Amino acid sequence: MHHNPPRSSLRRSSPGMALCLAAALVGCGAPVDEGPDVPGQSSDALASTNGMTLNGMTLNGMTLNGMTLNGLMVNGLTTTGLATGSFRSWFVQDPVLADMVMRYVVKCSMAPGASLSFRAPTGKLYVWDGSLALAPGWSGGQPVSVAEQQVVSACLAAHANKYGVHVNISVLGRDAVGGTVAYTQDELNTYSEKEACFFGNVFTNEGAFSANDGAYLDYDESTVRTCGLSSWSETTSCAPMQHVGACRYYCTLDPTKTFYTRCTYNGVTYRPITTRMLPQDIYRCGDGVCQRTEKCGTSNTPDSCAADCGACP
Repeated sequence: MHHNPPRSSLRRSSPGMALCLAAALVGCGAPVDEGPDVPGQSSDALASTNGMTLNGMTLNGMTLNGMTLNGLMVNGLTTTGLATGSFRSWFVQDPVLADMVMRYVVKCSMAPGASLSFRAPTGKLYVWDGSLALAPGWSGGQPVSVAEQQVVSACLAAHANKYGVHVNISVLGRDAVGGTVAYTQDELNTYSEKEACFFGNVFTNEGAFSANDGAYLDYDESTVRTCGLSSWSETTSCAPMQHVGACRYYCTLDPTKTFYTRCTYNGVTYRPITTRMLPQDIYRCGDGVCQRTEKCGTSNTPDSCAADCGACP
C-alpha cells in the first residue's frame, strides 16, 4: 500500500529543498539495536574506494529482468559452489543474462581484489570481480545467510536501470555483518541528491522494493534512475521492482542520518541499500536537450516535451 503525502509537501523546487526534506526523515520506526558501526570497504576500478560505484558497476547497466536468482546459488559463492548442476543449468539457459547477473552479484558480494571464475559447458571462461564486500560469509564459502540475501538483493535493485544507461551513483549502507560501506564527506557533497532506498529478497522471490529518499520529481523532471527517484505518477513502471512510496514510511536511519539501516515492509524487516546521485542526472523539460527520458510533444512534461524534443511528426 502506498502512503503518499500531499503533492505540495513533496515538490522538488531545488536540490537544497530535497536535501532538507530527506535530512528530516528521522524516527522512521521503532528504536532498534543497530549493531556495531564497523568500517567497511567499497571500491571499483571505475570509481574510487569511498563507496561510489557505477550504476551497473561496469559499462553495462543491469536490466530489470535480471533481478531474480530463482532460489539459485544458495551454496558458497566460490568456484566449487558454482560447479553444481543447478547453477550450470541456470547459466546455460541464457548465458548473456546470467553473465550480467553474476557480474552484479559478485561485485555486490565480494571484496575488492577478489574474483570468481566459472567455465561454462561451452568452454568459455567467465571472471567476475568483487567490489562492495556486502556478503563476507557467502564469499568465504558459507551458505548464503538471510542477511546476505537481503543486502545483495538490495544492491542488485539499486543497480537496475530500465533505460540501460550507466550513471554514477553513491552506494551507502551496511554489509550483512554490520560493517559500514566507507564514504567521505566529499562524496556526500558531490552526490548531493538523495535518491532512494532499496530492499527485498530476490533469492526467495519475496520481491525487490524501492522508495524515494526525498521529494518526488516535479512534473517537468525526469531521470534514468526513475526506478528509485520516482515522479508522482510513475511508481509502477519498473516491474518486477515495486516502488512503494517514500523511505521514511518503512525505514530507519543510522545515527548519523546518512543512510538507512533497516526497512520493514509486509511484516518483514530487510537490510537496505541507500543511494545518492548527481544533481545533473535529474533532467528538466526546457533545458535544451532531448534526454533519453523525454519524448516529442506539445507540452512541458517528459512525455510531451516540445521545448527539448520538438513536435511529434
